[in-house]
Amino acid sequence: MGILIYISYTRLDITYAVNLVSQLMHNPSKVHIEAALRVFKYLKSSPRREILFSKNDHLNIIGYTDADWVGNLIDRKSTLRYFTFVGKNLVT
Repeated sequence: MGILIYISYTRLDITYAVNLVSQLMHNPSKVHIEAALRVFKYLKSSPRREILFSKNDHLNIIGYTDADWVGNLIDRKSTLRYFTFVGKNLVT
């Protein structure tokens, strides 16, 4: 799962799936492993969808965050989302 989390920094199209699968990796079942393998198969079938960073005149750092307290209906856990931009490039 570590490699998928690392890849999801530049492949935002897999971020949601990686997040869900990684939450279940403390006690994985066959279904969870198959879901992780499906993400790898998707990556293999779409190799050129990474994010490209552009050159900017400034390096302003801007961050946004949002929290949802106990909003997950599956396990009642809180979730936090955040975005960080350096210039016009999304970095986290």
